[in-house]
Amino acid sequence: MKAERLRIAQVAPLWTRIPPSTYGGIELLMKLLIDELVARGHDVTLFSSGDCLTSAKLHATVETNLIDRITAQEMYMSEYYLNSTMAEVLREARHFDIIHYHLSSAWIPFAAAAQAPGLFTMHTSPHLDDEWVMRRWPEVPVAGISHCQMHAASLKLGRHFPIVHNGCDFDAYDPCYESGRYVAYLGRISPEKNPLGAIKIAQAAGVPIVLAGQPQNQKEANYFADHIEPLIDGESVQWIGAVNHPQKNQLLRHAGALIFPIQWEEPFGLVMIEAMACGCPVVAHRRGSVEEVVENGITGYHTGVIDAMAELVPQALTLERRRVRENAVERFGYVKMVDAYEALYRSLLQ
Repeated sequence: MKAERLRIAQVAPLWTRIPPSTYGGIELLMKLLIDELVARGHDVTLFSSGDCLTSAKLHATVETNLIDRITAQEMYMSEYYLNSTMAEVLREARHFDIIHYHLSSAWIPFAAAAQAPGLFTMHTSPHLDDEWVMRRWPEVPVAGISHCQMHAASLKLGRHFPIVHNGCDFDAYDPCYESGRYVAYLGRISPEKNPLGAIKIAQAAGVPIVLAGQPQNQKEANYFADHIEPLIDGESVQWIGAVNHPQKNQLLRHAGALIFPIQWEEPFGLVMIEAMACGCPVVAHRRGSVEEVVENGITGYHTGVIDAMAELVPQALTLERRRVRENAVERFGYVKMVDAYEALYRSLLQ
C-alpha cells in the first residue's frame, strides 16, 4: 500500500485520561503514538473518556475516566462502559482504514465483527483466557510489547506475534549526569511490584531510598499499611506518594539508581526507560522483560537472585550516566515505536 494518509481509530482502555496526570503507562504511550501519527498527517480519532486532551478527534464514549467515576461512586462495573465503547467503535468502523485497540483481549470478538481491520496491542501478560480467545479468533492481529511477554503464547498457539517495544519522549526528561545520594522506587505499592523488596535492598546496600507511587485498591492499601508504612522514617525511607511528570523527573534525575525488584513477569516496565531518560541506571530482578530492556553494565544491572540486587547497587552508581541515556534514546525513542506501528498498519492493509 502506498504511504498515503490513513484514517486511524485508537481505542483507549478508559481507566485514566489521556495524558495521565500521574499513573498511566498505556495512556502515556497512546498520547505519544497519537500525537506523532497526527503530526505525520494521518486522520486519527480517539475513542476514550471525554476528559482526555488530545491532538486527535475525540470521540467520547463516557464523560470521565473510570477511576474518577469509581472515586465519585458513579459506577460499579467497568463492562458497561467498555461494551458501550466497543459498540460505538463497531458503529463507526466503516469510516476507518484501521482500528488500533489498547483494551483487554476479551474484546477481540468485537474486533472480529468490525467493518475495518484491527490491531490489538497486548499490554498485559497473556493468560489462559487470552490464549483461548486468540485461538478462537485468529483473524484478529495481536502485537506484543516484549518478546518475553508473548513467547509462551506463541509456542502454544503456533502463531507469530509482532513485537513493538514501548517508547519514551526523551525530550520530556531533564537528565542529570552526576550520581545521586539515594536510590528510587517508582510504581504501584503492590506485592508484585515489591516496594518492600526495594526497601530491603537499599538498606542492605547502605543507601537511603525514596518511594513514589500509591496503592490502587484495598488489597494494595492493606499491603502498604502492613508492610511499607511501618518502615517509613522520613530519612532512610521516604515515601512521596503519587507523582506527576515534573515530580517524576526530579525524583529520577537525582537518584543514583532505580530499584526494580519485581516479583512477577512484567510485560515491559516503562519506568525503566523513564529512569534511563534521566541518566539514572536500573538495578532489576531479572523477570519478565527486564533482560530485553536493561543492558548489563551499560544501562544498569539485573540478576535472577533478588537477594543479590544489593550487591549491584554500588556498581550501578559508577555507570556513565550520559551513556545510560544515549543507549536508551537509541533503543526506545518513541518515534521508533510509531514507525513500527505505522508499518504494521500498512502491512495489515496490503
